[in-house]
Amino acid sequence: MPPKKALVIALSGCSSSGKTTLARLLRDIFPNTFILHEDDFYRPEAKLPIKNGLVDWDCPESIDIPAMADALSYIRENASFPPTLDSKEDQNSVGPCPIPPSLTTTLKSKVLSSLPPTHPLFLLLSNEPNQTPPPLRICILDGFLLYTPAMSPIQPHLDLKIFLRASYAKAKARREARDGYVTLEGFWADPPGYVDKIVWPNYVESHAWLFEDGDVEGKFKRDVLEREGIRVPEGEPLDGDMEATLTWIVDLLLEELRKYA
Repeated sequence: MPPKKALVIALSGCSSSGKTTLARLLRDIFPNTFILHEDDFYRPEAKLPIKNGLVDWDCPESIDIPAMADALSYIRENASFPPTLDSKEDQNSVGPCPIPPSLTTTLKSKVLSSLPPTHPLFLLLSNEPNQTPPPLRICILDGFLLYTPAMSPIQPHLDLKIFLRASYAKAKARREARDGYVTLEGFWADPPGYVDKIVWPNYVESHAWLFEDGDVEGKFKRDVLEREGIRVPEGEPLDGDMEATLTWIVDLLLEELRKYA
């Protein structure tokens, strides 16, 4: 097989756990990086399931999983979006960034100094033809359901799997503070009670298998994490400090990139 042209770094976890904020920061810190959002594969609203009398955007059935698997395959081979993909997720607001610009600058300098200038990640910055090794890009895949059993078709396309979590209280507060989301049809705002009727129950149902006694606010099953190759922040914090989490992910990604030095 030809060498892949893009590494796919999956960033998954509870809704409002900071995935999109971290993905955007990583895009700024690492050169030649772009973001693919699970939300870009929502089915049309008319085809979404109904749960507790509400449209359910937070279940595997709401996602066109085969289309996402095809897009990831294309990205690994071409290091760019498929021409048919129209990403809307970057139009959504996630609120003020909690990370000081000074940390972003420090981490960006760390990346530049940690990898040699001949690393494939930097080769796209030059104009030399027929480079060996070939240039390499990073694709950050941001999504709330990336490791559930229903997502098995996308697993072969993931090079690094990171899972973030949040307590019910923090997830509910963050989610309900959002204005809404850009969709194929226009715009969606959570109706009253959506977190308690849809978001949190679906999160528990889809991720209980990762935790002891199915308690998503408790301890991870370490053997399951190892078997699935899922990485979690050091200390397994429930509501982790965003600065510490970002620094940890940067170090983790540098570790992965050194394999391609």
